[in-house]
Amino acid sequence: MTYPEERAAAAHDLAALGTALTDCRSCPRLVEWREEAARVKRRAFADWDYWARPVPGFGPTDARMLLVGLAPAAHGGNRTGRMFTGDRAGDVLVEALHALGLASRPHSVHRGDGLELRGVRCTAPVHCAPPANKPTPGERDTCRPWLARELELLRPTVRGIVALGAFGWQAVLPVLRAAGWTVPRPRPAFGHGARVLLPHSGDGPELTLHGCYHVSQQNTFTGKLTPAMLREVLGAAAEEAGIPLGRHRK
Repeated sequence: MTYPEERAAAAHDLAALGTALTDCRSCPRLVEWREEAARVKRRAFADWDYWARPVPGFGPTDARMLLVGLAPAAHGGNRTGRMFTGDRAGDVLVEALHALGLASRPHSVHRGDGLELRGVRCTAPVHCAPPANKPTPGERDTCRPWLARELELLRPTVRGIVALGAFGWQAVLPVLRAAGWTVPRPRPAFGHGARVLLPHSGDGPELTLHGCYHVSQQNTFTGKLTPAMLREVLGAAAEEAGIPLGRHRK
């Protein structure tokens, strides 16, 4: 067995999973890149002690909704050690969650900033920052046991998944199928606003998969994804997962 397979399977809860994940060095290209980013740094972050390790999922252990992105940014999550923290993509996502009452504050700056998520957990198919934000298929597959175990540990409560981007959508489908959820054939295509109801083949709960454009700067700066579009998908997914919204969608 590989390190991810062995250590993920042995994790008895999400805290143990995160601890095991942060020691992973299974993908040489990603290890080299994340550590190089920590050495070179950006001028704006010259005084930061970069995390430079795999970044675990973030959010409550009884989350009803799981947000699946792509991978940490070299100077975002790879710097701060928390998913969607320290970059513009994280700000856009957390602003939307806060507007819906799903986050305690509108900004995600560093691990000790007091941010708490309500009913929502953030994770990624690849837990190390990749060059050019593009993991290889092999790196995605090597990292898959971490996502599979995270979903397994969340199974008692999770009722919805929002895939932020096509990469997350395509990465989570085989994980869901392996965990017993019935994925239609042919596989449903990603799209913003896509919604697929997935029954469980055993005694597990139904789960709904939602598609949303990724909160990357490329999408948000060009208007491909607007704050209203993001809030609409997140709000609908949260309500369907049984999370009451604290504020009205605008």
